[in-house]
Amino acid sequence: MSDWRQPPENTLPSLQHGIANSDGIELDLRLTSDGELIIHHDAKVSVNKSALDNRNQYVESWTLDELREFGFCSFKEMVSQKSILQEWQDEGKMVCLELKRPHPQSPLGGGYFSGGIVTRHLSTMITKATEILEEFEIPKSNTVFYAFHNKMHKSIELSDCQYNWAELLPVVPRFGHSQLKRLMAYPQYLITPFGKLINKHRNRGASMVPCALEYFQPFYNRLLIGRSVGLSGKRLNYFQKCRTGMPVYVWPAKENYEARLLNSGITGLTDNLDPNFTWYKDGKPRWRFPATQPLDETELSLLNSATFENHHDILQELAKEVPKWSECDNQRKHKLINMWQKRWNWEIKSQQNDESISSPPWQSVRLIGHRGSGKTSRPVLN
Repeated sequence: MSDWRQPPENTLPSLQHGIANSDGIELDLRLTSDGELIIHHDAKVSVNKSALDNRNQYVESWTLDELREFGFCSFKEMVSQKSILQEWQDEGKMVCLELKRPHPQSPLGGGYFSGGIVTRHLSTMITKATEILEEFEIPKSNTVFYAFHNKMHKSIELSDCQYNWAELLPVVPRFGHSQLKRLMAYPQYLITPFGKLINKHRNRGASMVPCALEYFQPFYNRLLIGRSVGLSGKRLNYFQKCRTGMPVYVWPAKENYEARLLNSGITGLTDNLDPNFTWYKDGKPRWRFPATQPLDETELSLLNSATFENHHDILQELAKEVPKWSECDNQRKHKLINMWQKRWNWEIKSQQNDESISSPPWQSVRLIGHRGSGKTSRPVLN
């Protein structure tokens, strides 16, 4: 096997590897001081502090060109890459665009009590991103916006956005260390069982439900006030009853949960797209393209019959013989959709009669590269 080295998160090499080696990618967007979109997760520029030359550390105080000099990638630069465009446009790969709110102390943050400013800030980001998406003719079925903002629906309205969208709930604060943010969001999580969470999304017009892995983890899901969901037994049945075809995306899809999430009809955002990771610890082979190179019942049976000794051969055989979604005829596409509808309690059937399904159905189960090829250590760029 190849000696693969994971590139830094949210960089162009990471995004190119991620979209080529899974069903899509998730990435983070921020707005620069000159009003451009940069791909960057943290509130502060993630380089060695010495490189910041005592300037304001927040991303929104730097221009696009200054951030690109560090090695960060603009959104337009990423979209214009032929390798990414081909996967996104032609192969039906999904791209999840997480809009990052500015830190309250950043130049565009507006302070600690500035919900309206944040709503307008995200609306501006959506408008700018949409202009780029439309310029490059990115299919609406392959893209989703979301953010940790409980007025995300207002941002969508302000921007007149026609793309799919969702809110990230429970909402974490814009300030503090990552562990502190999670701790502060926990009370919200405890009083928001999955049934309530999905109803919130439906009532606001969201297209999907992004949620934390804790909703499906034993111990954590037992702490919720209300009925819990899970990945087996009655809790899984209740989950399927709740969601009725609504796509559910979970992060992070830890390696010991990934296969169970996918088998339960849940899209997983993974931090491990190492091509050498081909075998789960629970004794099953890993298939990285459940939506864009989907397996029918016979092919799934072959995959699940693999042993550790022969799984490389079976994976290679399937990779060679199974058509990508873009290569399937309508008969195979409809056969796969029927299988998924029956297995995962889909109620949305409009696409089944569409004779030009160029991308996998919106509710298809996917494996998606988190921040490209996965989260990496800090600073992101040295």
